[in-house]
Amino acid sequence: MSVNGFAGRVRSREKLVGYWITLDVPPVAERIARLGYDYVVLDGQHGLIGYQGLMTGLLAIDAGASIGPRPTAGLVRVEANDPTPIGRALDAGATGVIVPLIDTADDVVRAVRAAKYPPAGVRSFGPMRASLRIGPVPADSNAQTVVLAMIETPLGLKNVAEICATPGLDGVYVGPSDLGLALGARFPGDPEIEGPFEEAVELIAQTAQEAGIAAGIHTFDGDSANLRIEQGYSFATVASDLSHLEASAAAHLETARQSFPS
Repeated sequence: MSVNGFAGRVRSREKLVGYWITLDVPPVAERIARLGYDYVVLDGQHGLIGYQGLMTGLLAIDAGASIGPRPTAGLVRVEANDPTPIGRALDAGATGVIVPLIDTADDVVRAVRAAKYPPAGVRSFGPMRASLRIGPVPADSNAQTVVLAMIETPLGLKNVAEICATPGLDGVYVGPSDLGLALGARFPGDPEIEGPFEEAVELIAQTAQEAGIAAGIHTFDGDSANLRIEQGYSFATVASDLSHLEASAAAHLETARQSFPS
């Protein structure tokens, strides 16, 4: 059985807060995981992490969670909707996968089948590290790992109802940067498309709720995460290690130079 019960928490739409890791630095993942986040995501799509980094990052998350105040699950955003990266992330011990660039219900079917052992799917058996975290029995793994589909493209937004209704999907996850670009933004956070963007964000949360699945979203700070959860999202991810590192360094630099001649 899963050591953290994360799948059940997602499926019951418990309110959860997570964190995003882009750097291949296991001690960072370990320190973040000990803070009490409900989940920590390792970014295998745009992050600076290879497969070895995903495995050691998941090890670090488990180590940090073991001394933290609450259970923390390790998730992976995989590089593509393909059985190989999905299966390898789960074999390395991920409690779930976030699958990018989902356009249609058929895309969801492929993702779910890649993440599940037969007869529910086509995942090849070889749970190297996962057997220690979730168990070697395929049915247990099918039940205790989650599949989350990213809504971030024009087609994904158009087909959101069909996507949410696809059997086996545990939740959807909004990528705000790509969703904004899909709505015509010139750059992520473009204020000119704020209205349509907020309408889309609300639609996705409502559609997921009506389908009985979880809805998550990436945010850029704790205030924004809290706002999205108040709006109906069941889970929200806060920023990332790289963005926080840069912002903190810039703030300290500005403070240190306050007494310098202008």
